[in-house]
Amino acid sequence: MTIDIRAIETREHCVEADQADVLASFREQFTIPADMIYLDGNSLGVMPSAAPARAQQVITVEWGTDLIESWNTNDWFDLPVRLGRKIARLVGGTDGGCVVTDTTSINVFKALGAAINLQREDAPERRVIISERENFPSDLYMIEGFIEMLDQGYELRLIDDLASLEGELNDDVAVVLLTEVNYRTGRLWNMKSVTETVHEAGALMIWDLCHSVGAVPINLEAAGADFAVGCTYKYLNGGPGSPAFIWVSGDHLARARQPLSGWWGHSEPFEMDVAYTPASDARKLLTGTQPIISLATMECGIDIALSVDQQQLREKSLNLTSLFIRLVEERLAHHPLTLVTPRETSERGSHVSIQHPEGFAVMKALIANGVVGDYREPEVLRFGITPLYLGYADVWDAVEMLRRVLDEELWRAPEFQVRGAVT
Repeated sequence: MTIDIRAIETREHCVEADQADVLASFREQFTIPADMIYLDGNSLGVMPSAAPARAQQVITVEWGTDLIESWNTNDWFDLPVRLGRKIARLVGGTDGGCVVTDTTSINVFKALGAAINLQREDAPERRVIISERENFPSDLYMIEGFIEMLDQGYELRLIDDLASLEGELNDDVAVVLLTEVNYRTGRLWNMKSVTETVHEAGALMIWDLCHSVGAVPINLEAAGADFAVGCTYKYLNGGPGSPAFIWVSGDHLARARQPLSGWWGHSEPFEMDVAYTPASDARKLLTGTQPIISLATMECGIDIALSVDQQQLREKSLNLTSLFIRLVEERLAHHPLTLVTPRETSERGSHVSIQHPEGFAVMKALIANGVVGDYREPEVLRFGITPLYLGYADVWDAVEMLRRVLDEELWRAPEFQVRGAVT
């Protein structure tokens, strides 16, 4: 049933929309604290209800009883590759190679290394790496460190939008690394058209999917992407610090060589050869021994994501974010709030960012009153809209609490001015 958010004028209308929502039953597959509206799934997703039992199985039986034999009997050894195949299905990359392993930052380094190695063979004169000025800082830091390590005349150029990207693309550019959905603004790149533009200029394309996988339909192969990385603890609900993933196109898998040549990426790791020979398949993207407990529990979230109709997920995501934006602008127009996220639905991911001069304190006050989002500099309130466990009434109630915090100036309380190590 199609839900017309333009007809939503009251909380009762929101309740009716939730009752008609075809994805509403997915909420039962997650554990969410009572009296909390959780709008931070774009930073850390909630726990799948199946995760504790899976963790208990791994800890008490597979580790506690079976011990070292579990590498074979419980197939621990193949786990990062098996999960990689599931991720590949989710992101439209089944013809390529994918593994779940390490962190996004480390996988950015691997993808950069593999892409630059390919360009050294095909176009060694290309020594420019392009990324977005507002990309997540860790991606930029990894590029900087990678270039410093090479010490061969490579440089990083930063762009701000599609026009500046097109202006920078020339015969010097080797690789472009962009995040599909911007972590701060929620802006969504058009993956297919951007990748085509990059390829026309002779460069390779790496996509960071951290803020899109599990929330936005992705088809890496249809877009012609070369490499992709992403995390699993946001919209995939893999748990705090759950391993990330790296994907390489089938066009490059045979030739791709990543620089972190650890023993798990060896073609025959238990031969204990002194020389490194990479595996011929996705295993070449692995480095060291894998974190089995985290891998095992994160599968619960991946399986939920695979069971969802991605178009229905996208439709609900856009409905909820559009409703959130509309209610904020209608009911809080008298406050100094500036929408950072694009209004155009084709340019929007699944979180809404709003700027306020006292953004940090406002968010702290919201959290203290049961609406959990997060804060990013400068002055940005981020609200992650996760369609699998949020509904229309949640959006209504969250905006109502934001109105209270601002109208009653609850954010002025001294305890909301104090910053912790993590914001």
